[in-house]
Amino acid sequence: METNIEHLKQVFHDFEPDLIQDIMDNVIVKEVNSGEIVIRTGQHLSSAMILLNGTLKIYREGDEGSEFFLYFIHPGEACAMSLTCLNHQEKSQVGAIAVEQTTILFIPMAKVNEWIRNYRTWSDFVINTYRLRFEDALLVLDNVAFRGMDERLEFYLKKQVENCGCHDLQINHQTIANDLNSSREVISRLLKKMEQRGILILHRNHIEFLGRNF
Repeated sequence: METNIEHLKQVFHDFEPDLIQDIMDNVIVKEVNSGEIVIRTGQHLSSAMILLNGTLKIYREGDEGSEFFLYFIHPGEACAMSLTCLNHQEKSQVGAIAVEQTTILFIPMAKVNEWIRNYRTWSDFVINTYRLRFEDALLVLDNVAFRGMDERLEFYLKKQVENCGCHDLQINHQTIANDLNSSREVISRLLKKMEQRGILILHRNHIEFLGRNF
C-alpha cells in the first residue's frame, strides 16, 4: 500500500522535506484492523514502527498470560520498544494490539540509524520517543505503587476517554480487569460505585461517562 506525501508532512510536520522523501522511499506501509496483534511478547522485531493513523495499545504480559495496560501510541509517535529491540537485537518485552483501524510505517534498522546521523529532526524524534515512554512508565509505577484500585480505575478510564475522544466507551468489565491485572468482580463493584456517584452509566459492553463529572 502506498501513502500520501502530504499526509506524511501533516502528521510529521517537524521533519525536513528530505527526511519525508526518504521515509516515502524506504518504509513499508501496513494497514491493521481493530483487535489485530501487531507485536507479541518475545517476538524478534526486524523493523521500527511509527504510526500514521489509528492507535496501538501497548501492554505487558505476565508469565501466565495475564495482561497489564501500559500506554497508547498515537499518530505521529513511534514504538520505543521497536527502536530499542532493533539497536540491541533483543526480543520485545511488551505486546501491541490495534485499538482501531491503524496505519503503521515499518522502517528498516539501517535507515533508523542512518537518519539519526543525517537528520536532526529524526534524532530529536527518537530521543523524545524514549522520554515520552519513560514518563508513561513512571505514571504506571505511580499508579501501582501509590494508588488504590479505585484511583487506578478512574485514572485508567480517563486515559481511555482521552484516547477515543468520546464519552461513550465501548469496553467490557473483563477487558478493564485484564488491563489493570485485577478481577472482573472487583472492577464491576468499583464501576457500580462510580455509577452511584453520578460519574458514569453502565450499559452492556459500553460505559457512558457524564462529562460534567468526569
